Amino acid sequence: MAQSALVLGGTGLIGSHLLKHLLESDAYSSVICIGRRSTGITHPKLVEHIFDLIEMDRHAELFKADVLFCCLGTTIKKAGSKEQFRLVDYTLPLKAAILMKQNGSKSACLVTSMGADSASRFFYLQVKGDIERAFTEVGFERTLIFRPGGLMGKRNEFRLGEKLGIGAMNLLSPLMIGPLRKNRPIYAEHVAYVMSHLPFERISGVRAYESHEIQSLYNSMS
Repeated sequence: MAQSALVLGGTGLIGSHLLKHLLESDAYSSVICIGRRSTGITHPKLVEHIFDLIEMDRHAELFKADVLFCCLGTTIKKAGSKEQFRLVDYTLPLKAAILMKQNGSKSACLVTSMGADSASRFFYLQVKGDIERAFTEVGFERTLIFRPGGLMGKRNEFRLGEKLGIGAMNLLSPLMIGPLRKNRPIYAEHVAYVMSHLPFERISGVRAYESHEIQSLYNSMS
């Protein structure tokens, strides 16, 4: 039976690919995208609601679908402060997850980052770890967490530090074996493909997928 999906962050690097795959999939009968700006996509299965997520409490009834896909994410530089970064990467995703659960959603997918850890000394990874823990505590029947390494793909914005870091990781990738495999960069489209094609009905509880595991799933699915 086809499901309904709700996407947050549908204009981002992973989210834009995810939206395309969900709309093409027979597994989803409808796709809701909520964000501050339009995706620019016209499709009979797509419903867009455009507003600032800070105001989501005023639109609580719209946060209803079988599966939540949360691809929200920014950088501290773009956010302007640690407080604003935490708002985008923790507060808003958690509030949306709570509304979805209250409205009957059973599944949630969350994109974080390799190295996500509430105990990390790095603020970015600490927040990613915090939102992972908070999502699991919401109580969905299944919570799937995706921790990609450096993301490859064309962004609408230029991030010099990220571009240099991914370039270095690509050079070192053949040496990343054993525990280091989780640090390998991955194409955003591959992450999105796996998220949109996982058979949710066969999964229960909390599952976390490291970058190399996502790549392996993509290789077996595509």
